[in-house]
Amino acid sequence: MSDRDDPGTIGRRVQQLRADRGLTQRQLAEPAYTPAYISTLEAGRVRASDDALRHIAGRLGVAFEELATGRPAHLVTDLRLRLTEAHRALATGDAEAAAQQYTALLAEAEAHGFVEERAAALLGLGECGIDVGELDSARRHFEQAERALAEADAPLPARVPALRGRAVSHYLAGELRYAVYLLESTLDELNRGGLHDPDALLLLYASVIGPYMDMGVHARAAQAAEYALALAPQAADPALVARMHRSVARTLLAEGRITEADASLAKAAELYRQLQIRTELANCHWMRGYVHAQNGDLENAEAALREARSMLTAQRAALYTSQVAVELADVLHRSGKSDEAAALLHEVLSDLSPERGALHSAAAHRLLGIIAEDAHDTETAEEHYVRALSLLERAGAAGDLADLCRLLGDLLRRTGRVEAALDAYRTGLGHRTAPGTTTLGPAPAQPPL
Repeated sequence: MSDRDDPGTIGRRVQQLRADRGLTQRQLAEPAYTPAYISTLEAGRVRASDDALRHIAGRLGVAFEELATGRPAHLVTDLRLRLTEAHRALATGDAEAAAQQYTALLAEAEAHGFVEERAAALLGLGECGIDVGELDSARRHFEQAERALAEADAPLPARVPALRGRAVSHYLAGELRYAVYLLESTLDELNRGGLHDPDALLLLYASVIGPYMDMGVHARAAQAAEYALALAPQAADPALVARMHRSVARTLLAEGRITEADASLAKAAELYRQLQIRTELANCHWMRGYVHAQNGDLENAEAALREARSMLTAQRAALYTSQVAVELADVLHRSGKSDEAAALLHEVLSDLSPERGALHSAAAHRLLGIIAEDAHDTETAEEHYVRALSLLERAGAAGDLADLCRLLGDLLRRTGRVEAALDAYRTGLGHRTAPGTTTLGPAPAQPPL
């Protein structure tokens, strides 16, 4: 049982604070209550209402929270201040420093029983894991944050960052269908339930673009990108404004103005969250570049993909930067810039692995195989195709597997290995379905724009 629910604990606290300040029960009670009520409360025979505790806290010169829980108000405010410092480190790309800060903050929040702050630290650790590619650790932290918020009866929009984090960690690990299920079901629950929180919707629509693209449902990906861009918050320089609010909070905290400091910290935390959303907006530019490329508009495709890559590099989102670079390399190759494309792909492969970006690692090997074929280097081409095939089989990307088996089969046939080519074609036919259509239900409901 918490102190707030224990009349005896609160009664003793009120009596001690009243005695320390030299007040009588009448002085503490007036004008809203009677001395008899204060006497009964101090004896622990009545559970004070929040209104009564606020009145008493005001007369005693302490914060409501301190009177109700015994924890000085500055403790939670100081913790929130340091959470914004960790948010800043993560938003500006210093994931290692942010992880150290979040770990210390998590321990402190757990020690004091601060539920919201504990969930915020867990969420931050999950985002750090995503940034550095530690996907299992990230997923565990997101799951713990989601449970903590659910136990605190937080509304669905407040739980969306944790849900989205879980989905992204599954997606980056190659579990496309489950990632889409998590994102679409949450979108439906928000839209159909009238919970039209723009930031929550933006996070979800932007996050579902990548899985849609990899599953071959390009129309859904394009629609999600347009929704996300329409919902995007307008902030000229959120980093600058957030820094200002953080400085103001420090000053207010030093002056003992706890409530005002909390308000400034809330604004700073929201702006740092918007900075992280920039990564999601970069994914929307990525999607636009992809659509331009599909329509044969290579010039605009290259411009959009370079913009996305630049935004992601600025955010130091290494994994996403590597992924969009693969799309850019494809456009460069189709534009006749194969040498630049190959150099970019080799750079990308040094940052990816089967456990960290498997689908885009496969896409890089596939494109390097095509470039090698164009240069009549069939041995190198085959090596890249086989590596890509292994990665795609592990991820279960059926549409991409069918296409790759066709490329490998054509190469084997041209080099006289007909039986091996037939095996490759048969493997491809086994995966030949309309990508995504057998695993996706109706598209999520449209948000009010």
